[in-house]
Amino acid sequence: MPKSPATKARSKRAGSQLTPGAIIDASLRIAARGSEDAFTVRRLGEELGADPTAIYRHFRDKDELLLSVADHMLGEALDAIPDGLDWKARLRALADASLAVALKYPVVGSAMASRTTRRSNEFRVVELILGAVREAGLEGSEAAVHYRMIGDTLLAYVGQQAAFLLFDADARAADESAWNREYRLVDPQRFPHITGLSGELAEVTDEQIFDATVEALISAVEKRAATPRGA
Repeated sequence: MPKSPATKARSKRAGSQLTPGAIIDASLRIAARGSEDAFTVRRLGEELGADPTAIYRHFRDKDELLLSVADHMLGEALDAIPDGLDWKARLRALADASLAVALKYPVVGSAMASRTTRRSNEFRVVELILGAVREAGLEGSEAAVHYRMIGDTLLAYVGQQAAFLLFDADARAADESAWNREYRLVDPQRFPHITGLSGELAEVTDEQIFDATVEALISAVEKRAATPRGA
């Protein structure tokens, strides 16, 4: 059915009033609802009540929008980190906040596991991690390598967890039950270690894995900082 002149006028006014911030906020609202189409101009147009093509007045393409939305998400994580923490606590807080926002906006968190925003909040994250490893006692190439180790590991883990939420409920349920089903039925002669620890494997939680991963990263920094240079 053709739009009335009044409807067209409302759409035109909404489009002319769009800002990059409003578009980013709309993308995050869609992403928070678990939708995978947070970056389609059609879906954004519906969310904003505007002509979808109006999005391109502010963003060159969907990829530029994705990077901008992801950087905003990083800012949300950073804003959750309290002031006055020592380097270990800052890294733990960054890890927790990064996971929280990735699970809040899974389509964004999963996409950013292998991307870089090249924007201000990403720079703030890099500055935080570099400051932490330097406070721990690392400098030069060692500081750079350990920053990458921490950053890339966190991106990979939170991205994996976010991507899992995008699977349908049946697929998630099948994966989550595997330790109590398929892994308990393996041939003990071929897989004695799995059989010997089947009960313990089924009891491991995502929280335990994440905490162990973060503590391992911190321990690696501490160990390297305590090792004489050149050793």
